[in-house]
Amino acid sequence: MAVEEIGLDLAKGAVEVIRVRRVASDGTGVGHLPDGRTVFVPRTAPGDEVRIRVTKLKRRWARGQVLEMLTPTEDRTDPLCLSYGECGGCTLQHIAYDDQLLWKSRFVHDALKRIAHLDLSPTSVHPSPERYHYRSRVTFTLIRLPGGRVVSGFHRLDRPDRIVDVAEACVLPVPAVATAWKGLQSTWGDGARRLPSGRRLRLTLREVDEGVILVIEGGKGTGRPDILLKEVEGLVAVWATRADGGGRLLAGLADGHDTRLGELLSAGPAAFTQVNDSAAEALHQLVLDEVLKSSARVVVDAYCGAGLYGRRVAKEDRLAIGIELNAAAARAAGRDAPEGFSVLTGAVEERLSEALPADVVILNPPRGGVDERVTALLRDEGPSKVIYVSCDPATLARDLARLGSSYDVAGLHAFDLFPQTAHVEVLAILQRTTAVEADG
Repeated sequence: MAVEEIGLDLAKGAVEVIRVRRVASDGTGVGHLPDGRTVFVPRTAPGDEVRIRVTKLKRRWARGQVLEMLTPTEDRTDPLCLSYGECGGCTLQHIAYDDQLLWKSRFVHDALKRIAHLDLSPTSVHPSPERYHYRSRVTFTLIRLPGGRVVSGFHRLDRPDRIVDVAEACVLPVPAVATAWKGLQSTWGDGARRLPSGRRLRLTLREVDEGVILVIEGGKGTGRPDILLKEVEGLVAVWATRADGGGRLLAGLADGHDTRLGELLSAGPAAFTQVNDSAAEALHQLVLDEVLKSSARVVVDAYCGAGLYGRRVAKEDRLAIGIELNAAAARAAGRDAPEGFSVLTGAVEERLSEALPADVVILNPPRGGVDERVTALLRDEGPSKVIYVSCDPATLARDLARLGSSYDVAGLHAFDLFPQTAHVEVLAILQRTTAVEADG
């Protein structure tokens, strides 16, 4: 029976047996219902035969929940995390690590082919040196409930509006962050009264050279940060976020630092650096190698964050111009900067034209990719080389499609900065086409 002939309500809640064929880019297993609809089922792997309940139904696809694992694939692995069955933080712990890398390469290939019509795959997927305990920055959600109860942790797999209480069970934070989280939970008091007030808080713990800093978002007042600093092992500063994206120091160290590729970067509450330090080193080094092996004299570090690339390039007797929207981060990037590195504060789409012409443009945007005005400007006035660091293959593919025939993909590399999840970092090296250069 064709999908169109089935009433949507008739199959909702139905129990079916399916075989999982592949992994979707969000980490869910993919199979087909008897009527032909594609069904996405979390915590399943290719080769699994499972009995599922259909929990969501659309015209051409559905979501399901595992009721019984009938015949598991031999390639399944036991999750290390005790909360994996209910926590939505990880998606691939049940899949062997080498297979995770293979699927991530396919995620990149499929996105480029579907969206940009480019039949390309990464040369390789650089594995993470650490498969667990790699995150140097972790954000937890805290919710205060009636009666002084508190839940704190990550969003539930099946109910994203609810929080899974996470004590020390999470296997992703680096040891210093895990220790600080355990200490924070035992120190914040009944109803988390030593934290700022408010029903919902976001608590970010980040490892820096000096220890761990805590950034609190969503609260009112200050709580008792002095007690937290005194009793939480490794905690060196407590910050609250401000409306402008910066931070307000509540207690402790005003200037933290983060050393990357030999650069001592300011590590304030707004500064962005990759969460997997050791895996990011290979990515950062390849970006710099691509810049420095060329004769480029002027380099734009767009979405520069803490200014890692621009600062390193400037030390090689090149001119580097950073662009950063967050004012606090832009100030931090420019603090004690080497000669030859300057930072423009504002949106890249609004300030890139001021930095052109250039020999190389480095793009390192957030998950949403670059604004269409950026790709339009690069098509018309772009340099001979663009280095695009992407955390979302789909938006990378969209932006490559927008660049059209102006650039060829001269190199494509993937990096596993987020083991046990479906996220993958991609480095695309773009070379301006001969035809465009000739026209120019």
